[in-house]
Amino acid sequence: MNGFCLWLLGSAVAFALYTYTGYPLLLALFALVRRRRPPAPPPAEWPTLNIVLPVYNEEAVIRRTLENLLDLDYPVDRRQILVVSDASTDRTDVIVREYAGRGVGLLRLANRTGKTAAENAALPLLHGEIVVTTDASARPAREALKALIASFADPTVGVASGHYVSVAREDGYANHAESWYVGYDMLVRRLETRVAGIPGAAGCFHAVRASIHRHTLPEEVSRDFAAALLAREHGLRAVSVESAVCAVPRVPSLRREYHRKVRTIVRGWHTLHFKRALLNPFRQGIFSWILASHKICRWIVPHVAAAAFAALVCLARTVWWARWGVGVAGAAVLCAALAWWWPEHRRLPKIVAVPAYFIVGSLAALHASIRAARNGHMPMWEPTRRDPVPTADVG
Repeated sequence: MNGFCLWLLGSAVAFALYTYTGYPLLLALFALVRRRRPPAPPPAEWPTLNIVLPVYNEEAVIRRTLENLLDLDYPVDRRQILVVSDASTDRTDVIVREYAGRGVGLLRLANRTGKTAAENAALPLLHGEIVVTTDASARPAREALKALIASFADPTVGVASGHYVSVAREDGYANHAESWYVGYDMLVRRLETRVAGIPGAAGCFHAVRASIHRHTLPEEVSRDFAAALLAREHGLRAVSVESAVCAVPRVPSLRREYHRKVRTIVRGWHTLHFKRALLNPFRQGIFSWILASHKICRWIVPHVAAAAFAALVCLARTVWWARWGVGVAGAAVLCAALAWWWPEHRRLPKIVAVPAYFIVGSLAALHASIRAARNGHMPMWEPTRRDPVPTADVG
């Protein structure tokens, strides 16, 4: 029995190490042997844009969001902003209408339909060459839009994703580790861009060629993830643009972060199933490996970790170091429990916040996978509420 438990534990550790260390290292090796693409020169004439902003009850931040978008460095006559209100019940629509004279349109849906359905409803109103999607909490840097759009001077690019930076008013928030994870993820995306393209765009700020964006999608899928997969089907790449910086406020509590991750991963599984043909290595080559490693492996790690913990408990009866391992895992769970109930705007020690973030994230992935396997659709879209932070806090 001990032999099986040791094998199970070793396999789980090896799988986790591959997912978070081995995979990026292999990407780095592939990137070294691939010719670096020279940067494309800026376009002689900037393409026409539609900037789409799906919202639901964003009265608290919508004015600041629109001011930020209007201040972006891009020719005013080459862009239009469309706010898609998913039947908001607060003053969001009233505030948006105040900006009608500044190139901001409003599409109000009579009934709540969810984010993807709302984006589908906006498709007939989009006439630009490129569609940029952002959200109410995102704060792109002033020069970020041109950096994003300049990527399309390369005819092989179908989707350009912004460089997401997690910022917060307080370093001691319960999910302090989110900024570390986001930084790691951006590094991986930079390597994937060098090799074959990223498997999903950042939902907070990304751009898509209109020919790809103008697809009606099933309501349960995530459009930012699906955009990269649709681009691949069209023979184009999705790239991460490091200079297109977009600040996104950190969710100030692990409880809210948990619900956000569950929603995101359930939609991710549905999207992956929708475009599952892209996992075929005989047709998609290295991209299928990137898609499986970046998405499936990360979502499966918590399942493997649960099996490893069971093996550790079994070994603890006879092996001293296994007892230490169970103790460390138990301490991490206690940290997660403490962080779960911690007041949102009270500082939480990093020694507690870091293990708590990963435990809560793992439980969210387990929960999401079970829901997706049962074909469970998420409740109606409810944007994650975040504390606003100044754009100057990016970094």
